[in-house]
Amino acid sequence: MFLIAISIPRCYGELNLERPLPGGEMANAIERRASRRFTMTLPLTIRTGGPDGDERQGQTRDVSFRGLYFLADADFEPGSAIEFILTLPREITLAGDVHIRCFAEIIRVEPHNGGRGIAARIDRYEFLPTAA
Repeated sequence: MFLIAISIPRCYGELNLERPLPGGEMANAIERRASRRFTMTLPLTIRTGGPDGDERQGQTRDVSFRGLYFLADADFEPGSAIEFILTLPREITLAGDVHIRCFAEIIRVEPHNGGRGIAARIDRYEFLPTAA
């Protein structure tokens, strides 16, 4: 279980199935997600190709304990493995910053405002120790 999501006192937003989507489309009334999403804009450094792989910059659009959607200018391939460190700031955790290393798989890549919108499924994660 992703306990950080439980401790967020103020939701930064979530999917509203009654609100039109960008482009005037309505969301499907059946929500297939098994976990709650939180709209958060956080910086990301995404690593591809293992520990010595390329690093790319991006930022989250929304996050859940099972996945995330992020924006980046780089190309990613569906099915490829990525690693990233997500830092939840003290404003969210109500304590200090929390760093979480996530290992994920790219599920979908789509054009988004001149860049790319990328959906990834988190396969596993680990909390990193805080600096003393």
